[in-house]
Amino acid sequence: MKSTVRRIAAPLTALVLAAALSSCGGGDDTNSAGKKTVTLWMYPVIADQAASDTYWKKVETDFEAANSGIDLNIEAQPWDKRDEKLATAFAGGKGPDVVLLIPDQLPQYVKNGSLEPVDDVVTPDKDKFLPNAIPGLTVEGKVYGAPIYHTVTTTIYNKTVLTKAGIAKPPATWDEIKAAAPKLKAAGFTTLDYSASTESTLNLSFYPLLWQAGGKVFADDGKSVTFDQAPGLEALTFLKTLWDDGAIPKTALNNGNAIENQPIGKGTVAMGFTATPANAATAAKGWGDANIEVGAPLTGAKQVGYGIPGGLSVNAGSKNVDEAKKFLSFMIQPPQLQALSKATGYFTPRTDAKVEVTDPLTLKFGPALQYAFPGEPNPAARQIMSLLSVEIQAVLTGKKTPQQALGDAAKQANDLLKR
Repeated sequence: MKSTVRRIAAPLTALVLAAALSSCGGGDDTNSAGKKTVTLWMYPVIADQAASDTYWKKVETDFEAANSGIDLNIEAQPWDKRDEKLATAFAGGKGPDVVLLIPDQLPQYVKNGSLEPVDDVVTPDKDKFLPNAIPGLTVEGKVYGAPIYHTVTTTIYNKTVLTKAGIAKPPATWDEIKAAAPKLKAAGFTTLDYSASTESTLNLSFYPLLWQAGGKVFADDGKSVTFDQAPGLEALTFLKTLWDDGAIPKTALNNGNAIENQPIGKGTVAMGFTATPANAATAAKGWGDANIEVGAPLTGAKQVGYGIPGGLSVNAGSKNVDEAKKFLSFMIQPPQLQALSKATGYFTPRTDAKVEVTDPLTLKFGPALQYAFPGEPNPAARQIMSLLSVEIQAVLTGKKTPQQALGDAAKQANDLLKR
């Protein structure tokens, strides 16, 4: 066992990268003591460095105590350029034995054969996980990640703004939002926060509206897109109507999912519909704790929010796959998940693992977990998101109609998927 969790700083030089790769799962499979080595690449899901070191040191100690023939090597990695570094490692036949991944990262690595299915790890406890925790880490019917935490987003309201507009009940449906917009405008406020920057993720902007309309990004086989069908048109028309009516701040065109120094943070917008607990905390500082209300995800044709599991995946090229899976089995047990929940402020992905979140505001997000949808993984998901983001901006700025924009985006996306 190591005395400290090793950190790899960013940016990396070629020399440091080579050294890091040589120590990972594709290299030696035993250490000098003859123990099987399992290397984990972990990212800063625990923001406080001291708390992170304490948590992972205990994981290391407890796992090795229960598995005397395995040496667990935890390497702390930066978020910056994580996909580039991991892709380089996998392409070189190297990389860690275990790595933290989220749903939209999985398909690209599954497609090139870099990941080992872990159905055998999660199947014994599959009924004890949140509804979308395991499906969110599943690609083409096989599980490629063992869930260790779960994020959630939902709607937040500025009670002062609603009160000044004479709105007693926070709008929770699309129809209620449209009805509230004129009252809010008359009182000098906008209604809905939105992030329309092409740099922001659609998982926190347009896609939840698409899902609430009953639509999907991709067809079931993943070989074409469906966002240009009737639900997609309804979602984009809803967004465009609010924009034209002045119910969305014009600064949305440049807002990349931020709250601080944006209209919603300054208290001039009534609500945000894809807020994280961290967003809520930022808003509360600007509005005052008494003025923030946490609600449920919005309802269109369906009630849907966005939230993802973070999962541990196994390198298919690892020389110690069985030992790596033992580590996953250890990590998904309640004691580890509860301690991680306490350290991160995230929710646990298991229903039988107590949520150790202590922040009262974050706890109000708990009920939204039942509506948390993890998105639609696809190897081309991020590229298609970029294509569609540009077209949505064209709609908001009046250059295209919703139908034209969705049609143009779908054509580009389907051409991409055929390659």
